[in-house]
Amino acid sequence: MFRDFGIPELLIILVIVVLLFGPGRIGKVAGELGKGIRNFRDGLSRKDDTDDANKPPEENTEKR
Repeated sequence: MFRDFGIPELLIILVIVVLLFGPGRIGKVAGELGKGIRNFRDGLSRKDDTDDANKPPEENTEKR
């Protein structure tokens, strides 16, 4: 179904979106979307860093 979209169909959809939202608002929405994705990625990488910091130190269980 979606594989039938060609360049003319995508251009028509783009024109409809620009008419509905206006070019200025589309730029703002795209910028906010980019910030959201960046914050999400930063949050994922910080979560990995904090997981290691929250672990208790490993105890030495070896017997001598």
